[in-house]
Amino acid sequence: MPTISDLFFKAAILFLIIGIGIGINMAMSGNHSVLGAHAHINLLGWVTSALFAGYYAHNPTKAEGLLPMVHFGVYMMGVVVMVGSLYLLLSGNVAMEPFVAAGSVVTFVGVLIFAVVVFSPTRNRAGASGFRAPAE
Repeated sequence: MPTISDLFFKAAILFLIIGIGIGINMAMSGNHSVLGAHAHINLLGWVTSALFAGYYAHNPTKAEGLLPMVHFGVYMMGVVVMVGSLYLLLSGNVAMEPFVAAGSVVTFVGVLIFAVVVFSPTRNRAGASGFRAPAE
């Protein structure tokens, strides 16, 4: 499995653990004020990261090079900042609103980087374009 797939899968599991923990805490306390943060950590953290990991695992040539690692770093930074500050905002700390916005923008940039990876031509291991002549 490509390194980037492994990183995204491990991050996804950590987000899942945190998301479930938040859900259990809400259920036990009866306070569901951070429901938005719970949903975002599960969807952007757990589900989307696992989907990124699966894409890279099934497209190993797309997992090579610097861009997938930049994608991982930017996306993770954005999600951590956005979800962490959203949790604090929903808990009553209104000063977190600019951090939620900044984290959202960084997360979006991470998604745009992934779009570049997906739509870029596939290269074979030798570095040529993904075009192959039909078999005879």
